[in-house]
Amino acid sequence: MDLEFLQKKYPEFIYKSFNYELKDGDLAVSFEFKIPPDIEFLPRVVFKNVDVDQVKKIGESALANLIFNIGMAEVPSYWKAVCSPKIVIKAGYLDKSQIKFWQDLFVNGMGQFFYENQLPILKPKFINAAETTGKSSVFSGKLSDKFIVPLGGGKDSLVTYELLNQAHCEVATLVVEPNQALKDIAAFVGAQNIEILRHIDPKLVEMKNQGFLNGHTPFSAVLAFDLAVAALLYDFKYVAISQERSSNEGNVKYLGKIVNHQYSKSYDFEKKFNKYAKKYLASDIEFFSFLRPLYELQIAKIFSSYPQYFPVFLSCNKSFTLAARAAGATGWCGQCPKCLFTFVALYPFIGREAVQKIFGKNLFGQKELVPLMLQLLGQESCKPFECVGTYAEARAAFFLSLQKTNAMRPYLLNYFEQNILPEYPDILAQSKSIMLAWDKKNNIPKKFQPALKNAVKGWEW
Repeated sequence: MDLEFLQKKYPEFIYKSFNYELKDGDLAVSFEFKIPPDIEFLPRVVFKNVDVDQVKKIGESALANLIFNIGMAEVPSYWKAVCSPKIVIKAGYLDKSQIKFWQDLFVNGMGQFFYENQLPILKPKFINAAETTGKSSVFSGKLSDKFIVPLGGGKDSLVTYELLNQAHCEVATLVVEPNQALKDIAAFVGAQNIEILRHIDPKLVEMKNQGFLNGHTPFSAVLAFDLAVAALLYDFKYVAISQERSSNEGNVKYLGKIVNHQYSKSYDFEKKFNKYAKKYLASDIEFFSFLRPLYELQIAKIFSSYPQYFPVFLSCNKSFTLAARAAGATGWCGQCPKCLFTFVALYPFIGREAVQKIFGKNLFGQKELVPLMLQLLGQESCKPFECVGTYAEARAAFFLSLQKTNAMRPYLLNYFEQNILPEYPDILAQSKSIMLAWDKKNNIPKKFQPALKNAVKGWEW
């Protein structure tokens, strides 16, 4: 549907209310979004196995504030259907600094949505319409000196868990809306596991099929707020996510701005969210990415030390789609940018046989993957809208893989050697630089940095 038509027909998106209740040991949360005159969404979130005493410790006012903010994070997923120019907030109150935070998330976190729908960069106006105004109740109590590590299924979160666990930190895992593969991974890890269920209103899918606007939204921002609430509900001071410096690189330039598929995984968002969380959610919480100083390729090398996870980890996003969940399908598709990048990132460190066993075939032999390879290598105008490494480290990964093969090159490596490699005469030095890099722009508390530094210490290339 046409943007002008939608914005004229639906000038306001209203975050009307939220509700929550403790039921059968779970904290069940629901939100009410309205788009006048006739659209209503009722998404839900359930935090499983919540301690009633901890809920009492948080206090009703602080808990309500936490839940209100989860609702704010959910807004973009529903607003996108019509892109109303005004977002009316009746469920709570936002001060000027908060409004700036949310508008910034819309501008940067919705960039891919704007690009793929060929829309202008939209910055909706936020209007406070709550019955009461003033400061929200921020939780000022102390939290236990423990870690939550959210599992996404891939290698990164498993590396974070293992390194913190080896450093004798008390670590629990967390999964959001897990499919069977993610449940199996959590069970394989064997730590205390926290489960959050996120229920998308089915009306959103119906509207997509009717021609309303649809596209990528910043899910990692939703996860960040869910994690902050989980930290309080289950009494954990540290939330250690597993985003790497690679996520800071954008995908394409559009209307003068860099569109980054991974914006809500970037250091820029992490900094802003950490500041927001301490000021508006809980003063004692520490939210940071444990892997921020490293590239994906470096993380792949660390992961190669944990072969016990090779049969169970899963990064292919196709297994986490609604259709795949409904069908109970899991596994590596072997046809997407995430599969190809993961394959090439692991190849230099675990070898052909091991990586082929993970994927069921040698992706380097798949001629049809040449277009994806070129996108990953920066030979096309747009990097794939997936959570993959930078152009430079993709080239390094192919180069290092090439060094691990014999004279009989599989198709993709032969193509790379003949057509791409000559353009980069300094690729050996560039690969060494990537593998030995450490980005000082990170929020890791100093006392925990040695646990990561020790994992890369002594590398020689």
